[in-house]
Amino acid sequence: MSSDSVDQAWLATCPKGLEQLLAQELQALGAESTKETVAAVHFEGTRELAYRACLWSRLANRILMPLHQFMLNEEDQLYQECLDIPWEEHFSAEQTIAIDFIGTSRLVDNTMYGSQRVKDAIVDRIRREEGERPNVDTKNPDIRIQVRQHKGQVAVSLDISGESLHRRGYRSGQGSAPIKENLAAALLLRAGWPEMMKNGAALLDPMCGSATLIIEGAMMAADIAPGILRERYGFSDWKQHDQELWQTVFDEALQRKADGLEALELDFRGYDANPRVLEFATLNIEKAGLDEHIRLAHKPIDQFGKATADYGLLITNPPYGERLGDFDGLIPIYQKLGSVLQKNFQGWKAGVFTGNIELGRETDLTPTKQYKLFNGTIPCKLLMFEDLTSRSAKIEQRLNTPAPAQVLTEGATMVLNRLIKNQRKLNKWLNKTDTSCYRLYDADIPEYSVAIDIYEDSVHVQEYAPPGTIDDRVARERFAEVKQAVKEFASEVDGQIHYKERRRQKGDNQYQRFNEGPSQTMVVYEGEAQFEANLSDYLDTGLFLDHRPVRRMVAELAKGKRLLNLFCYTAAVSVQAALGGAKSTLSIDMSNTYLDWAQRNFDLNKLSAKNHHLLRADCLKWLEMDGEQYDVIFLDPPTFSNSKKMDSVLDVQRDHGDLIRNSMAKLAPDGVLIFSNNFRKFKMDELTLRQFDCENITPQTLDMDFERNPRIHNVWKITRRSSFG
Repeated sequence: MSSDSVDQAWLATCPKGLEQLLAQELQALGAESTKETVAAVHFEGTRELAYRACLWSRLANRILMPLHQFMLNEEDQLYQECLDIPWEEHFSAEQTIAIDFIGTSRLVDNTMYGSQRVKDAIVDRIRREEGERPNVDTKNPDIRIQVRQHKGQVAVSLDISGESLHRRGYRSGQGSAPIKENLAAALLLRAGWPEMMKNGAALLDPMCGSATLIIEGAMMAADIAPGILRERYGFSDWKQHDQELWQTVFDEALQRKADGLEALELDFRGYDANPRVLEFATLNIEKAGLDEHIRLAHKPIDQFGKATADYGLLITNPPYGERLGDFDGLIPIYQKLGSVLQKNFQGWKAGVFTGNIELGRETDLTPTKQYKLFNGTIPCKLLMFEDLTSRSAKIEQRLNTPAPAQVLTEGATMVLNRLIKNQRKLNKWLNKTDTSCYRLYDADIPEYSVAIDIYEDSVHVQEYAPPGTIDDRVARERFAEVKQAVKEFASEVDGQIHYKERRRQKGDNQYQRFNEGPSQTMVVYEGEAQFEANLSDYLDTGLFLDHRPVRRMVAELAKGKRLLNLFCYTAAVSVQAALGGAKSTLSIDMSNTYLDWAQRNFDLNKLSAKNHHLLRADCLKWLEMDGEQYDVIFLDPPTFSNSKKMDSVLDVQRDHGDLIRNSMAKLAPDGVLIFSNNFRKFKMDELTLRQFDCENITPQTLDMDFERNPRIHNVWKITRRSSFG
């Protein structure tokens, strides 16, 4: 059987954040057994598939063929293991080589030294087999070899792509801050361009720079292989290269390009305020062979008129302070962009890629979706807008809705007026925050004792348990009036309204699901984090909104440190800490439901399980047994729990002293314990106050939407006393 028809292992590398898209792309090319890892995807397939991946991948940086993998237990082992690889099967002494050595360890803590040792092994092996040695050419080698060490494991691979695949071959010039071609392709994929182009959509970039986004979009639409202009690949001088097979793959791509260009009738336009940059863009477009299909014009953003088509995608990568100018100087650019979109591009989709979410808010638009990506090492977001009505206009429209045909009751009118007042008060704060979920109303009118939260465009209403002095019939009537008011307030909201009534119930009924039908979940945003919220099934949604500042605080404390999260619920605190740079997190809860939910939150944020662990355990028992220490501990027990899964009943007022002392025993020197609870009459144990430095930091943990209810939670910062006396 020909080696060309035999599946073997390959590895495709990519920018961080593109792993899922790359896996899908490789599967579409025919890859099997794909497995995502950080900034790479393992896959299996034939040599033809590897050739196709080099030619057709719009997202990969490199395609590697693994040759050998081993654990590095002693320094000399690196040389010996590489000496044993049959390099003569891949190249000869007449060819030049380059070694890319990535990663350091205790044994090999310098990449230049590691590269030198691998080079020595390769040269000695070829000299032994052929009598001569190959030369090194770091700039333009015939053969490129990658050696990566991570956690003591060394992987040696042949780089069959050559220079990075993001270099398509069409870029003749560029502006001062271009995005790489494979990142541009990823933005278009996330924006839904492949589906839109099938429906005849136009593509426009109002700040196109060197036209990378427009060129990549046109290449997709014309079915042009991204690597078709490259003159050589890493496999070009490989001994096992099958030129006939490659020529077949390449000729097919040439024919697809010819057919695609002939059928291409879409409208592609790029604009920029800098005429010098447009000269580079023109050269790039001509080099890509797309000069008959892409139009360029010198036009500042504020000079845009009506869109040239009824339907299309406007996508752009404006400056965001990390690269050009300062923050204040860039605000007008985003404001003008938002104004142009609202005024002239209704009916279009828009995508704004930015490394500064604060600037993104200056568009006065609410993102329909957000995607976290990286521009080099800079964390960025692609903000997608499908409704180009301004945020402020939506709110004003909702607040100024004419009186309903059906007259509200006096109580419902009173609640509605309070909702409108609260919303107006919160608007300015919301425009500056990095969250899509907030509390609008919290029993502001005592007779209408409910909490009303906004989750994106949906409304979540929870009834507080009425006191025993209130007749059940009266409580039902008041909740009906709340429903009236909320329905009227949210009449312009596209999302759903979810009501949770706390009725007087006995036994296990109080813990049953509210919804017996399909779960209704959504992804919500808080800073850089994404969380799964469930507004339908349970009383709580999976995200305690009042803990938003606490999550920020813990994330800041845990940078580069070990975090223990006890009674973790859906592990939102751990997710924020992990995204904020925590060295490791351990999240513990008794509930499989919550731990599965926590895992989905980790997966949403692409957080590796290597450093961030979930554990099902009774926290009370676990604290008595575990011997590890942690730099930061977050302790947020329930107010009361008599779960059958626990060996004892937990009462936070009665038991918090022992719970804190057991937690402090796990705290590393100079560590910090953040203790939180929701018992409104909570009083800190006197012995605990004498034993430790205990600071009530509750006022620091209330964002504006919870300032009306300062008793929503208690938060304490607890450390060991520096001295006794």
